[in-house]
Order: sequence, then C-alpha cells, then structure tokens
Amino acid sequence: MKNKYKMIVDKYVDLIRSGELTAGTRLPTHRDLAASKRISLATATRVYAELETMGLVSGEIGRGTFVREISLPPGHGIDQHDVAAGIIDLNFNYPSLPGQGELFREALRQISGSGDIESHLRCQPHAGRLSDRQIIAGHLSRGDFEPKADNVIIVNGAQHGLTVTVMGLLRPGDVVAVDALTYSGFKVLGALYHLELIPIPVKNNGPDLEALRQICRLRHVRAIYVMPTLHNPLGWVLSHEQRKEIVNIARSNDLLIIEDAAYHYLVKTQPPAVAFFAPERTIYVTGFSKNVATGLRIGVIICPEVYRPALERAVRATTWNTPSLIVSLVCNWIQDGTVSRFETLKRRDARERQRILKETLGHMTCLSHPDSYFAWFPLPEDMRADNVVKVLMENNISVSTAEPFCISQNVPQAIRLALGSVSYENLHKALQKVRNLI
Repeated sequence: MKNKYKMIVDKYVDLIRSGELTAGTRLPTHRDLAASKRISLATATRVYAELETMGLVSGEIGRGTFVREISLPPGHGIDQHDVAAGIIDLNFNYPSLPGQGELFREALRQISGSGDIESHLRCQPHAGRLSDRQIIAGHLSRGDFEPKADNVIIVNGAQHGLTVTVMGLLRPGDVVAVDALTYSGFKVLGALYHLELIPIPVKNNGPDLEALRQICRLRHVRAIYVMPTLHNPLGWVLSHEQRKEIVNIARSNDLLIIEDAAYHYLVKTQPPAVAFFAPERTIYVTGFSKNVATGLRIGVIICPEVYRPALERAVRATTWNTPSLIVSLVCNWIQDGTVSRFETLKRRDARERQRILKETLGHMTCLSHPDSYFAWFPLPEDMRADNVVKVLMENNISVSTAEPFCISQNVPQAIRLALGSVSYENLHKALQKVRNLI
C-alpha cells in the first residue's frame, strides 16, 4: 500500500497533468499543506521537492510554489533547446552577414591551391601551430593587452575553451563564484563536472563585489567566472575600477579567474581585459563563432605559462587538436582584414537590432547594452515566464526563461531575447508580439 506521502504526490500529479491545476497556480505553503493533509512539515517539503524534480512545480523563495507550464517540451526552461524550422529564433544567437557564404567558398579555394595541402590531413600540436598562434595573438592584442603566442591555446570554440579550463584546472567539489545570472553554458559545465557554483548577487551595473568578498570569507573559493565585457545575459560592461577590484579580491583569496570574452569584439572602446590586470592567474577565453561564423568552431585560451601543460592535456583528452584547415582559414581572414571587417559590420548590426528593440518595445523595462545581441526582460509581478514562453511558442517565436542562466535558488520571472539570428523584418514582427503579450 502506498504511504500517505506518495498518495499526495500522485494526487498533485493527476491534478496538474489533467489541467485542473493550471500553469501559474500558487500551491499552499509548506505549512498549510502539512496542516491540511495532517503530515509533518518535513513530509510536505518532500512532496514539493519530488514534484519539482518531476518538472511539475517550481519553488521560489519568498513567493511560494507554483505549477509549471507542462505543455512545453521536457527540459524547456531548464535548458536552451534548438529551434525547429519555421520558428523565429530569439533563443540562440547565430549572427551572420550577407555574402559570407561566397567568402567562405573563396577562402577554401585559396587554401586548396596553396602550400602543403596534405598537412591538413595530419594531427597538429595540441595547442595549435606556432604560426597560427602568433597571428591570433596579434589579432587579440589591444591597447596594453598584448598576449604572446606561447600563452595561446587554440581550441574548438569558446565553449570548448571553458570546458578545457574546467577539466584541466578544477576538480569535482571545487567552489566557483559565479554571477547569480550567468552564461548558461558555464552552468551546464558546473553541473557536469560537479562544481559547486556559488551565486554572486548582481546589480544593474555588475556583480556585488562586497558580497563576493563575503563569500570568500565564508567559503574556500577556488575560482571566479566573469564576463566583464558584454555580460550574457545582462549586457553590462564592467568599469576599469570594477575589473581592478575583482583582481584585488582574487589576489587576496588566491582565486583563479576565468574571463569569458566571447562578445568582447562588439564593444569597440572598453577597459583593458581582466587578464591584463592579473595575467598570472587569469584564463582568458574567447572565440571566432560570434564575430566570424558559429559553424567555424575556433576558440582561443590565453593562459599563464604555468597552466599550459594541464590545459593542453585537456585538449588532448577531448579533441587532440583543432582542425588546421579551419584554423588556417580564420588566420588567413585575420591577415587579409576580413575578420576586422566582419567585426565592424556586426557591431553596426548589433546596434541596429538594439535600435529596433527600443523602437518596438518603447518604455518596457529591459536590461541590455546598445552594442549587444541580447536583452533581458524582467516580467511584471503577476506574469509567469513559462506561460509567456508557451504563448510565444504558439506564435512560432522561441525565447528563453531565466532558468538556464540562473545559479541562485530563487529563479526570477524573466525572459531573455537573442536578437542576432533573424532578419530585421522578423525581429520587428516578433518583438511586436512580445510587446502585445507583456
């Protein structure tokens, strides 16, 4: 015979799946459930925990427990899902430019007709060829930040760079301080490699650095993950002073700094990289997916010499090396100015998309940067993000809730819009529907 706890769980499952308890319904408090069902408070908590594990409810500190929208695909909201054909994609950014296909075709012709073509059929050094690393180091140099080829490791995209960093330098159980709202790909890495991600409260213009100091006083923090230039999803660019303060905290507590600069190219004028202020402890990760093409999986790690062997070992364990054919293509584009032209055009493109966003949505509350490809929308108090996602999906528009980006237990009711993957016309059309709904 089922125990009482299981019977209560099953009853709620039936009510939610039948639609009798609709999405967004606030359930009784833990104490009220315990009193009404004549069970202990611990048992009531266990009931809601199991329902949450099943993806049927979500608990929000200070607000209560709510029924989730179950008509969405399994895992939607928790993960960012690929978008089906015919859907306006405001979930992922795949920024591209007219004519890139022909440029790609011509670049392949040039490679096929020059040099030792058979060299591309052989394995390369784990970190990449020295000549390629020299070209990439020169491209990433700006102002006082001048990486050397010996500090460059070429990887298969910025996400692979983050993966290699975690695999090579961190261990299961390590505590990593992360913005409470952060890049979803790093959150996935943290779960996969059993890191303990501690949320740093966020302000409108950056992380709460005093809170970070307090975290370091209370816990043995191993590393901090930061996005100082065009934070994803909140769009901030940290000031010179904020970057120096992060470095001060890192040095005081002997922290490894993981600096994610995937979108840095969009901001033409910015303070020096965190890696400039703390080259001895910063792993700088970027790539050529957003500024060139997402399908060309070329990423870059810039690291202190002491960490290079461990990072190369992680490259060897995952991909052995980055394919030299694609690396050569990107390096040729760096040398002939194509990458710089792409970056200039995409900066213009991002600003135009932000203009469309502001023009279409007017005075709606929105967190974004005028140079970014995304925007963050806190929802009104009475709105549920999963309901908004469902309605927009019914209108062939895909957006993300806050869940993939949220480290803290209390997930805000918000949606994140990626602006870089659709035509201006479709972007305007989709944003109009967002405005009418919210």
